[in-house]
Amino acid sequence: MAETSISETFDFKQTLVETIPHLRAFARSLTHNRDLADDLVHEAVVRALSASDHFTPGTNFRAWMFTILRNQYYNERRKWQSRAVPYDETLMKSQRQDSQQESRLEFSDFRRAFWQLTPDQREVLMLVGASGLSYEKAAEICGCRVGTIKSRVSRARTDLRRILETDSVVMQRCDITAEGHWKLLEIIIEDS
Repeated sequence: MAETSISETFDFKQTLVETIPHLRAFARSLTHNRDLADDLVHEAVVRALSASDHFTPGTNFRAWMFTILRNQYYNERRKWQSRAVPYDETLMKSQRQDSQQESRLEFSDFRRAFWQLTPDQREVLMLVGASGLSYEKAAEICGCRVGTIKSRVSRARTDLRRILETDSVVMQRCDITAEGHWKLLEIIIEDS
């Protein structure tokens, strides 16, 4: 009887819409490209809608969506790696200049340091830090043990702190456009 009341009160489409910003942040952390991330989120949403009857109301919807998105990313990864970037696009990125605001520069340093982490470290920081998932849910999404997730998070925070404190950021500064990444910075630094 309780299962019926949960399924009657659960609004799949509304919950999906509320999850999209989290999916976009996770997709951006995986792809490091806004357009590819948007395509990835779109495909994950389409797949979720077509498989909505497979979701069990009362379970963690966000973890279910992250799993769909993550699986879609790994399925598409080979295609994206073979994509050639036009020379003009590469040249435009290298000639950009940031504003002189200190906070933008600091965040740019954080963002570049974040991208120096391994893909596994970035993934767990996005899942546990920015998205607020428990270690158990992150382990379920990544298909590994909880201890592995805890270890990756610890190493990622240590490496991130080391990169920032020793001024070991090696990537070029790029334009910062997503305000939602401030939350990621606060969560990762405060939890460490």
